[in-house]
Amino acid sequence: MATSTAPTTDDLSDVVRWQARAEAYAIGRMVDYRDAEMARTALIESSLRRKIERSAIALTIGEATGMSEAQIHLRLSIADRVREKTPLVWEAFVDGLIDFNRVRDISATIEKLHRDESIARLESRVIGYATSHTAAELHQWLRRFVQRVEADLATERADTERADRRVTVTHGDDSMSWLNAYLPSHQAAAIEARLRKEARKPVEPDDDRTVAQREADLLVAWCTSSDAATSAVDANIAVTVGADVLAGAAPGFAESSDGAWAVPAPWLAEVVATGSTFWHRMVVDPVTDDVLSHEYVGRFAPDSLALALQFLHGVCQAPGCMVPSERCDLDHRIPHPAGPTTGDNMGPLCRRHHNLKGHGLLHWSTSPPQPPPEPLVIELYPPVPTLVMEYVAA
Repeated sequence: MATSTAPTTDDLSDVVRWQARAEAYAIGRMVDYRDAEMARTALIESSLRRKIERSAIALTIGEATGMSEAQIHLRLSIADRVREKTPLVWEAFVDGLIDFNRVRDISATIEKLHRDESIARLESRVIGYATSHTAAELHQWLRRFVQRVEADLATERADTERADRRVTVTHGDDSMSWLNAYLPSHQAAAIEARLRKEARKPVEPDDDRTVAQREADLLVAWCTSSDAATSAVDANIAVTVGADVLAGAAPGFAESSDGAWAVPAPWLAEVVATGSTFWHRMVVDPVTDDVLSHEYVGRFAPDSLALALQFLHGVCQAPGCMVPSERCDLDHRIPHPAGPTTGDNMGPLCRRHHNLKGHGLLHWSTSPPQPPPEPLVIELYPPVPTLVMEYVAA
């Protein structure tokens, strides 16, 4: 009787690649069928009949594949856009190097770019990043790419969207409703940070509410209290801004330390102009990260170093983990006391990955942090430092 062997990581990688190839083949065949039907119907003399038969192409493909017409239209439009604008990305998809989810995000990015040179730059860089990072990391990388290579147009879109900010209420079943707010990201982040902080403070012993329930109750109290207009938003928010952008010499964005959101830098300047905010500025050497070069005696990092490490890394340093650094432990790459309590030997790990490392199941490099795959290029000499600011809205 034959015995099966346990799969290796190479086997798992092969499975994922075969799956991506199958996705590409299926979409390619959909395109071929669509094109053949378009050619066939072009010979129909009646324009009405030709229009009707063409409108049924997506329906026919959907019936054969078990997908809706909307899903078919999405796949066809993605294939057309990617094959025309970035053929190398399509080849990578056909070869199974990237899956449909990544191709879909790349297609959405192409749609936002207006300059041919920007699309060419995307094609030259995105495949390498997409094949070595998770889908979540790629999604953030693509957003940053658009904001950096076409910062002027991205800022215009952001200003247009900000004009559409609103609050909606949707009443649902079981006596519950949804309160939705479409807000500028830095304001939403301030609200979120305050909720997270306040809901986790010590409560009375007989308070059996969950953290989520306390957050909901706090939001209601803030929105319905007569003191809400003067209540301070006690939240620390870290953003990174290029020095030339901060000075107004170039358009650009202020990005949160965890990479989850970014807003045009002038939006934060408007907040500063109110005089009701406090800013902490940390200057980081772009080559040596010199601000973290201080060494401390003891195991636990002092507040200044802990805050700097949170702002520098943004998220847990385990591969692909996107837990924000403020919710992580500060781990010594080389365990203390053999390893010093310094910036180049410490970094954030979420509690789960910290435990895995403690049991020898997670290993990470002791080399200094590498620059992001899509760095902000500032053509000045000497190098202009990055400015990391802590924003406390009041």
